[in-house]
Amino acid sequence: MASDLVLYGYWRSTAAYRVRIALNLKGLAFENRPVHLVRGGGEQHAPAYAALNPLELVPSLRDGERTLTQSLAIMEYLDETRPEPPLLPSDAAGRARVRELAQIVACDIHPIGNLRVLQRLVTQFDAPEDEKVVWSRHWIATGFHALETMLARDSATGRYCHGDTPGLADACLIPQCYNALRWGVPLQDYPTIQRIHAACGELDAFKAAAPEAQPDAPKS
Repeated sequence: MASDLVLYGYWRSTAAYRVRIALNLKGLAFENRPVHLVRGGGEQHAPAYAALNPLELVPSLRDGERTLTQSLAIMEYLDETRPEPPLLPSDAAGRARVRELAQIVACDIHPIGNLRVLQRLVTQFDAPEDEKVVWSRHWIATGFHALETMLARDSATGRYCHGDTPGLADACLIPQCYNALRWGVPLQDYPTIQRIHAACGELDAFKAAAPEAQPDAPKS
């Protein structure tokens, strides 16, 4: 029987990776429909997908007749419509803190290192490959320095970003750690982030969401 939840994503998209983690943490079955962001100029630009997501980005999540875009909105929607187990704490201050951490990743670090930004650096500014690496490392390191400071100094940080239960902030942090390692940013420079990354890596919800575990990942 087909699932009501259909996720349109790309194996290496960190935004889609976040949503996969959230779905897995909640134990929700979903259909994975890959959208290749590179092949043929990018399947996200095809008219059928552009009609689904006018920004021509991933992820998109279809829930019955409703389609949602933007990973944070999708994850909060899932938390409101399928509240157990929760991705956010029960108290207002805790929820604000988790959203703060999540938004540093999703709104400050990720957008300026996104595929379309890196492609524009090449097509408009003739940036060579090594400049893309320098660019990506700079912005990830800048964001991780702030995150590390905030996580390390706050007693609310536990085994995971907030307490001892993984949630929304972890679902955002771990994909960004994947990007950091991809671009050569050493996690050992950020010991709290490194510890949380290791703790999440032990959980099936995170393992199943990993890029290499996706059906559209290149076969080695």
